[in-house]
Amino acid sequence: MNISIKNGRLIDPKNGIDARQDLFIADGRIAAVGQAPAGFVPEREIDAAGYVVCPGLIDLSARLPSLEAELACAAANGITTVVCPPDTRPVLDEPSLVERLIQRAEALGLARVLPLGALTKGLQGQTLASMAGLASAGCVAFTQASQPVTDLQSLYRAMQYAATYDFAVWLRPQDYQLAKDGVAHDGEMAARLGLAGIPVAAETVAIATLIELAKSTGVRLHLMRLSSAAGVAMVREAKARGVAVSCDVAAHHLHLAEEDIGYFNAQARFDPPLRSVADRAALRFGLAEGVIQAVCSDHTPMEADGKQVPFGEAEVGARGLELLLPLVLAWAREDGLSLGTALARVTSDAAAVIGRSDLGHLAVGAVADVCVFDAETEWTITPDAFTSVGRNSPLAGRTMSGRIQAVVAGGRLL
Repeated sequence: MNISIKNGRLIDPKNGIDARQDLFIADGRIAAVGQAPAGFVPEREIDAAGYVVCPGLIDLSARLPSLEAELACAAANGITTVVCPPDTRPVLDEPSLVERLIQRAEALGLARVLPLGALTKGLQGQTLASMAGLASAGCVAFTQASQPVTDLQSLYRAMQYAATYDFAVWLRPQDYQLAKDGVAHDGEMAARLGLAGIPVAAETVAIATLIELAKSTGVRLHLMRLSSAAGVAMVREAKARGVAVSCDVAAHHLHLAEEDIGYFNAQARFDPPLRSVADRAALRFGLAEGVIQAVCSDHTPMEADGKQVPFGEAEVGARGLELLLPLVLAWAREDGLSLGTALARVTSDAAAVIGRSDLGHLAVGAVADVCVFDAETEWTITPDAFTSVGRNSPLAGRTMSGRIQAVVAGGRLL
């Protein structure tokens, strides 16, 4: 379909564009920016006057218990590419499973799914999964998701193998022994409520170990869901030393802190846990300066029963697809950042993490993933209005801005 998007404020962070320009799409790709190509006849025309036009958002972590419902939700909220962790049922440790998932997603014609492959068979932390086969099937990197590798020799060998084939390894920086049995940040709120704490050292000890292993093996390391000021400082220092390390942060960690646990509010139980206000400020600053490359939704939908239990027994996580764009816009507005800087962390910078140079920007020839949104109109978060599985969110009642007006994914107007 030939599509023209006219009169909008075009923001393309990778190419340094922030101006009122028209966009033209043909054959699933960006055909032109500014002036229509010769002979171009649009089949659909979108008037984006008063709206922002940007690349489709890339979410580096979203769980998809109901593939069709969650991908429809992603697309409805401007997310055109979703990275799916391998802790599915069954675990994504066989190429045939990855191929089937990608084929099912493509058949739906909604958001694109890029799976992460299991680093070890069954995520058990022992036998290496068939990384070469999984990569050929479509996996963009390899991870243990939330499962630890307690045998460092096994992890070292896995990193060596991945480095040999230039596969990226994504790991959660959390020391299993230090975090074991903890349910909240080891700080004032946990002490007051009598909750078992997870110290910042659980993150920093793991970061130190992973960075040393990455430096030794030469693997491309991505640290998932940073949560502490000390962790940000360690990554900053490692980058300065030339270590090939990147990292991301969950959107809710930019806006919530340990105080949001309140009186045992199970909606605010996360892994890693919500930490101090100072940690939250450091995450926001690290993201602004680019030490943290990307923001993800860490979308974890669940049935209501998963949160309607005592805090220590509650499932971890929250819905995030509906809130990725609004929370990124809120961070930019509150910290005085440009829209271009904010959008880069969920478009071009996220694309760089997954190694997809054809995604996350609007240059001629790029895949035509486009999001058109109203950046000004305010609305209130109402979990009951969320679509698909689960209504779990600790952000209910907050006022946000950022309303999707149109989404194009792979040249298809959704």
